[in-house]
Amino acid sequence: MKSARIASLLIVLAAACSASVRPNEFGLRVVGDEATYARHVGREPGTKLVELTTAVPGIALDIRYATENNFMKRALYTEPAAFLRAPAARALAAVQDELRGQGLGLKVYDAYRPYSVTKAMWESIRNADYVADPAKGSRHNRGCAVDVTLIRLSDGMELPMPTPYDDFTPRARHDFAGLPAEVIANRRLLRESMERHGFVAFESEWWHYDFKGWETYELMDLGFQALR
Repeated sequence: MKSARIASLLIVLAAACSASVRPNEFGLRVVGDEATYARHVGREPGTKLVELTTAVPGIALDIRYATENNFMKRALYTEPAAFLRAPAARALAAVQDELRGQGLGLKVYDAYRPYSVTKAMWESIRNADYVADPAKGSRHNRGCAVDVTLIRLSDGMELPMPTPYDDFTPRARHDFAGLPAEVIANRRLLRESMERHGFVAFESEWWHYDFKGWETYELMDLGFQALR
């Protein structure tokens, strides 16, 4: 009941905060100015987008969209940074703490993604199994989605997973079975660890997890510098 009341409050606050934001060509209200974002955070501090290197001790980053090493073959971010809404960041810190006991940790490929970047990606892929349709917006745009993998803390090496990051084939699906036992076990460990702390797996991408209540947060189109 408490979580339902909080979700209802966030919906009301988001609606009040974004009411002055004009709908875009898809009829979506996307917050793209610092003042509107600041007003929302002032009303509800839990909606703040926090930097993961601060919120999650020991988190590793490999922000591919700040480089040319991604499916777009060009840098989409101005810097390699990762942000999530405060409750999602706390949940990710809990996952990291749990994994540490097994000598493992998390590496983040992507987290909050400005809406304008989603639009650019859609123009290249146009497949909703792998890139969000800008007519709907992405959970990344809401600061409630994170792309992650597992690493060994001893040397920082990634554990074997079904595919590389952003592999747009059936092999990336959670139900793909034709894999070595070690890979299936690693995929399952990541999923179970994330789901214990409020994240939900995206079935077509083994690396993608959405935080519960994502729908209560507004779409955002602010650069990383504006969030600090």
